Amino acid sequence: MEESRARVGSPPGGRVGARVEAELVRCRVAEAFAAAGSGGFVHAVDIDSGVQFEYGADEAVLLASVCKIPVLVELYARSDEGTVDLSGRVHVPEGGRSPGPTGLSVMLDPIDVSLRDLAYWMMSVSDNAATDILCDLLGIDAINARMSGLGLKEVRLEGTCRDIYAAFDEEFGGADVLDLSDTQAERLRASRVLHIPSATRGTPRSITALLSMIWRNQAASAKACAAMRRILGLQVWPHRLRSGFPDDAVAVAGKTGTLPFVRNEVGVVEYPDGGRYAVAVFTCPHSPAYVNPPADAVIGTVARAAVDYIRAAQPTG
Repeated sequence: MEESRARVGSPPGGRVGARVEAELVRCRVAEAFAAAGSGGFVHAVDIDSGVQFEYGADEAVLLASVCKIPVLVELYARSDEGTVDLSGRVHVPEGGRSPGPTGLSVMLDPIDVSLRDLAYWMMSVSDNAATDILCDLLGIDAINARMSGLGLKEVRLEGTCRDIYAAFDEEFGGADVLDLSDTQAERLRASRVLHIPSATRGTPRSITALLSMIWRNQAASAKACAAMRRILGLQVWPHRLRSGFPDDAVAVAGKTGTLPFVRNEVGVVEYPDGGRYAVAVFTCPHSPAYVNPPADAVIGTVARAAVDYIRAAQPTG
């Protein structure tokens, strides 16, 4: 995927000066990705005016745990339809949970929990076990159909979190994919989990469109969308997207996504003056390292550049 194919959306009027500024921002974004040892793709849009910034916005990208947003939308839409009771409780036994580093995946005891609290764990700490319980209840096909019905056919889930771990186990004999030798790491690039179209995928533009629908009360009812916005605002990871917006007066709600060679975050940035910006940053670091501060930081860097561009490009008068 070539960053040179990226485009930046010009503000209304197509002024030469604006096009030059857009090109300068695109160059700064490319330089930031290169300095972080990563490729990357970006889309950001003013939810209200439609002014946007594009950098590979229509490239197919690996969603990783960003796919949990479509699961959230399906859950709340089904609640609107009366086929799911968000307060309904699920018994989660101590064994057989989907693997993962957080939440129910690492908890040891049986627990009874509501569907809406499973959604909270899924989004706040990216709980894989909670996600797969919801996926099993809702159905992957139904989630994909919902995305298509919203006009987002580019967003497609190709399985559950447990399916990702099972594929890695099959391909690497149970070895920890985050602790592979350099030779094995090169093999990892060929994993079906990390290749489109066999992997769960979307585009930066399709994800900002989905976020915009949630913020405009179009993905479900106004009540359901408000609940989804609340949950997205409770994510505990502040070191990616939020790093570009350190002012307490700026609200950031989002969802990370991480796999070997994949580091993402998408979200909505809200300014005190009422500006609302959906932002999606998908990166492909050259290293599969789980601990990769430069790859985390560049997400905030390019997100801020994109939002600053949009804010400066707003039509006047």
